[in-house]
Parts: sequence; structure tokens; C-alpha cells
Amino acid sequence: MRSKFLQIVFICFCLSVSVFSISCSGKPKEVAIDYTDVTAFETALRAGEDLTGKVVMFTVMDFKPDSAFGYNLMTGEHLNFCSSRNPGAKIGDTLTVKVTDVRSLLGSFIISYEIVN
Repeated sequence: MRSKFLQIVFICFCLSVSVFSISCSGKPKEVAIDYTDVTAFETALRAGEDLTGKVVMFTVMDFKPDSAFGYNLMTGEHLNFCSSRNPGAKIGDTLTVKVTDVRSLLGSFIISYEIVN
């Protein structure tokens, strides 16, 4: 009788933990996007603003998997979102990224990032 009671308590405990963990995980946290327009983003870069940590949404206009900077997702006039890892994106995809570093090279911007969506 006592072992049956302990089994029921154990099952209730496991169910409670499961429900709690599911309710806590819920929906992913919404990310505030700082720039939804690459023209405004590029203008801010040209103005010398430090955009490290800003979140940018852009559409991939061209993709060079073997550029000198790694996987290069191009958009805007001179924006190159570069990563050493394949982002799994293709031309026409819209990505939301967090800028981790920006370098200027020959009138173009080489932007390191983390995908946030």
C-alpha cells in the first residue's frame, strides 16, 4: 500500500515538473529590431555610428559562399554580412541578425553577426 502511494506521489511530481518546464519555455522572446531598412542602416554606418549590438533585418540579395571573408550575404549597396559558418540562407531569404562587429574596407562594410530569428 505504501509503495503504491509513493508511486502516485512520484508520478504527480514528474507531471508537475513537466508542466512547469513547458510553461516556462513557452514562446521565444520577441527581439526588438533596430533597423528594418538597410538603407537607414547603411546611412548610420556611413555617419560613423557604432552599430555593434544593433539588430538588423535584411533580405539576401546575393550570396558568395567562398568570399575572402567567408560566407558573404550581400544586401544594400555595400553591405556584406559575413560569417565563417554557413548561415543556411539563400537569395531572397529575410534574416534578422545582431551585429557583432563592423569593418570598413574599400567603401564596403564587412559585418559580423549572429542570427537571432
